[in-house]
Amino acid sequence: MLLESPPRNATGRPPLDVPAKLDEDAFRAFFERHHAELARFAWMLIGERTAAEDIAADAMLAVWRQWDQARRARSQIAYARGIVANLAKARIRAAVRERRRNTLFWQRPDAAVEGPDTAAVLDVRAALDRLPLRRRACVVLRHSLELSERETADALGISVGTVKSQTSKGLAELRRLLGEPGEGPARAAIRNGVGP
Repeated sequence: MLLESPPRNATGRPPLDVPAKLDEDAFRAFFERHHAELARFAWMLIGERTAAEDIAADAMLAVWRQWDQARRARSQIAYARGIVANLAKARIRAAVRERRRNTLFWQRPDAAVEGPDTAAVLDVRAALDRLPLRRRACVVLRHSLELSERETADALGISVGTVKSQTSKGLAELRRLLGEPGEGPARAAIRNGVGP
């Protein structure tokens, strides 16, 4: 009985640019070394463990499909982190759009529009959630994952100068939000019973 070779696309390659056997072993090693780190990074960006696992899995699938390109990148992990950051950004934007649709759906036409129900900022996680995505990503990569400015720039596809600026602004905003224990504006707002 003859075994059929896998289907090929117009370029003669297997569909989805599936890597050859040697590349498969290299990718498997990459996956085992970095999947958990990518899941933690995604969690730091979006704050939801299940969604973070999904993002990490989707990012690894994207890396697998683009393994030739990822392999040629200056840093494979930076390449993968960039994919995670983009997927997290897309997920956050989709969630914001969904919330807006739900709010509009449940709003009574004559009801006054109130501001969003913001949670009190009691810890670093909640404060991080308030930062813009790029700023949050810079702070997380630099200070949680302890990447260099260059590695952070490569992961996010931005310049080193932008990393420095966004990290500095992000840390300043975190300091403002958290302040001294019991003294920050968010905590004062909580104490006074109003949202930050």
